[in-house]
Amino acid sequence: MILLFALAAGLLVGLGWARWRKEPYQAPAIQALWLAFIAFLPQLIIAYLPASRHLLPDWIAALSLSLSLILFLAFAWINRRLPGMPILLIGLLLNLAVILANGGWMPISPEAVSRLAGPDAIRTVSLGSRIGQKDILLSPQDTRLEFLSDRFLLPDWLPHQVAFSLGDVFIAAGIFWLLARPKSNMKRVAV
Repeated sequence: MILLFALAAGLLVGLGWARWRKEPYQAPAIQALWLAFIAFLPQLIIAYLPASRHLLPDWIAALSLSLSLILFLAFAWINRRLPGMPILLIGLLLNLAVILANGGWMPISPEAVSRLAGPDAIRTVSLGSRIGQKDILLSPQDTRLEFLSDRFLLPDWLPHQVAFSLGDVFIAAGIFWLLARPKSNMKRVAV
């Protein structure tokens, strides 16, 4: 959710900035876009397709999610000179670090799950179990790099609640910056 918001906000700001400058909006010249699509495929299969989620063992899913992040890192590295990509790279590295440190899953605390889904939600899931799409329920003291886990929540007044990590904040900031900074077609004339 935070990433979709960053994408939409960055695009709107970029379009508005280009319009204010009376220039056409130019999307960033992203290289190897195909790699981003390939990087997303494991997450699509493991986390977002309900049927496949139950067909694959958790260890294959965890390995696939880690591989997905590594491929996203390669994509971001190829495009590292674009505005916002260094910030996005930091976010990917932070998420990969906490995921690798916790068995291939993004840790989330019982408190965060309780705040997201109510206290009854954690009664049916035991610590160490997969919860949600890409998370594992761990107590803070059992979580490696806990400060990088899915510990932040959207404000209560928003209708759709999600937990997100510090890495997600960096990724969202990078996406926003990438799209909000359109290239200028006009050449500057020195006076």
